[in-house]
Amino acid sequence: MPFFINYPTWLHPEIIPGLPFRWYGVMYMIAFLLSYILFKKQVKEKNLDYSEDTVTNLFFWAILGVLIGGRVFSTLFYDQSGKYWMNPLLIFWPFDSNFNFTGLQGMSYHGGLLGVIIAVIIYCRKNRLNILETGDMFAAAAPAGYTFGRLGNFINGELFGRVTSSPWGMVFPDAPSFPVKEGWVLETALKAGIDVTSIGEYVNLPRHPSQLYEALFEGILLWVFLWFFMRKRKLPGGTLIGAYIAGYGLVRFFIEYFREPDQEIGFILSLSSNPGHIYRFDSLLNFSQGQLLCFFMIAGGLLFMYILKKNENKKAAAEEMRETKLKKGLKDLRKKK
Repeated sequence: MPFFINYPTWLHPEIIPGLPFRWYGVMYMIAFLLSYILFKKQVKEKNLDYSEDTVTNLFFWAILGVLIGGRVFSTLFYDQSGKYWMNPLLIFWPFDSNFNFTGLQGMSYHGGLLGVIIAVIIYCRKNRLNILETGDMFAAAAPAGYTFGRLGNFINGELFGRVTSSPWGMVFPDAPSFPVKEGWVLETALKAGIDVTSIGEYVNLPRHPSQLYEALFEGILLWVFLWFFMRKRKLPGGTLIGAYIAGYGLVRFFIEYFREPDQEIGFILSLSSNPGHIYRFDSLLNFSQGQLLCFFMIAGGLLFMYILKKNENKKAAAEEMRETKLKKGLKDLRKKK
């Protein structure tokens, strides 16, 4: 009896086979639309003087920042071939050598985050919008949309996790197979209930559906936390930005233990006596590039919130001192009379 799940055969990346329209793109469109709706809801709740054109233009530049930052970061820092450094035109060239349309495959979350931060700051400064307030509204809305981006990865059958023998492990058709002669491969196959007598020399082992883990924890649950528990509280402006950055970094850091690192990069840092293999989990001390970036996100988000709180306390202390001096002045004035 198998103890795993087969990837759904009815799921295909293309909406219509043979045409260059993919569900991945549709998922991104839904993500942007949902974030836009949630952003506008907050503008209405706060009764802000943001016109329809202001919000639309803001989102246009934010989306452009996501796409440019995500694409540039992915091609220049995750691709190890060096072809994008030698020919930067390829970063935004959606055709292969035979001029077949391939789309812009490969996006980096961390690059997209950096891109949207830069774009929003520039737009807010140019149009005299409160950067921290605008950023907070983006932070509260973004995780809900992010959920659909990871569902797009799942439909593409990409960014799957490491090998597992857990009953919710999933066999992805495009995942690489492993030689049965290797001890750990045979052991995992037997634990997963795979009939090794009829699979030949190689076997496609079940993987963690890490795209769904990310959709749930980095998307839905992080959004619920920010939207329902943080958004309504009286907090210094910008706190939701820091909470989103630190919260995403924390959740993603641990999910990276289930997600397979990029094969070309492997573990960027290993403090374990057992270097392990990128296809399976061997040690908590083997860190991927994503985890290193998430560590900086956690530290940066917490530091940002600390600075905001410290500045808020300084303002409150200054205001209290001003009121004290004012009361003392009034009291002295009454005495003179």
